[in-house]
Amino acid sequence: MMRIGQASLKDALSLLEQPIPSEFVTRVTPLEFQEYIRLNQVSYRYPNGDKLVIKDLDLEIRKGSRLGIIGESGSGKSTLLDLIMGLICPITGFIEVDGKVVIGNMNGAREVGAELGEDGPPMNIDSWRAHIAHVPQAIFLADSSIVENIAFGIPKDQIDSGRVKRAASQARIADVIEGWRDQYRTRVGERGVRLSGGQRQRIGNVRALYKHADVIVFDEATSALDGETEEAVMDAIEGLSKDLTLVVVAHRLSTLRNCTEIVELGDGGIKRRTSYHQLDISRIN
Repeated sequence: MMRIGQASLKDALSLLEQPIPSEFVTRVTPLEFQEYIRLNQVSYRYPNGDKLVIKDLDLEIRKGSRLGIIGESGSGKSTLLDLIMGLICPITGFIEVDGKVVIGNMNGAREVGAELGEDGPPMNIDSWRAHIAHVPQAIFLADSSIVENIAFGIPKDQIDSGRVKRAASQARIADVIEGWRDQYRTRVGERGVRLSGGQRQRIGNVRALYKHADVIVFDEATSALDGETEEAVMDAIEGLSKDLTLVVVAHRLSTLRNCTEIVELGDGGIKRRTSYHQLDISRIN
């Protein structure tokens, strides 16, 4: 077993010895975001792929809106989220925030007169990512305290406890945490084993709020929860500030009941735009 693991260990050690890229240690100033996020004729194909997952997609997300995204498996939901978060770059088209391009085809952006900024797209994308928090389906929790998991990645001596408590209150889990003997010092166990599924999910929400992100992306974030727990989590999300912009991908349509708009993806683009009340409720799982 030691011989088998030797190659993997060497790979891990070589990665640990690499210098940390400057963009991960240099604080960036968040890009101005007051009005909208806009995807302009965006297309994307995965490396070595022969099919466009997203094709010539136009989409505007207004600040403070709640956008729901639905579609069959393989329709491009997760790819669209990755594009919005700036994790992948469109092969054609571009994404702009309040008129300033953050990522994409610069020639196309210039043709329509979009503002590129003095620093260019590479600087803009880091500034845009500073706005975003991602809440995935499986929340990673370290075997440490509640407070350390909320302020994940922040050195223990730099954690703002007041900010942690405010974020927990916003996510409607402060009363639960403060009812425990060790409160915010409670250890969660390996991968959060000492917490329920709903509690783990809400810790993910608190983590996003602690970051002071004003765009929160929920990627199938409640699909593993039972109906009652999902309803409690979504009610807590709906109670967040109206200035927050939420993008929600969901399998169960009931998760999207508070969304201001719902888009259905298919064939590389948007098949329709609708509201929750106009959806075929019989499709709810």
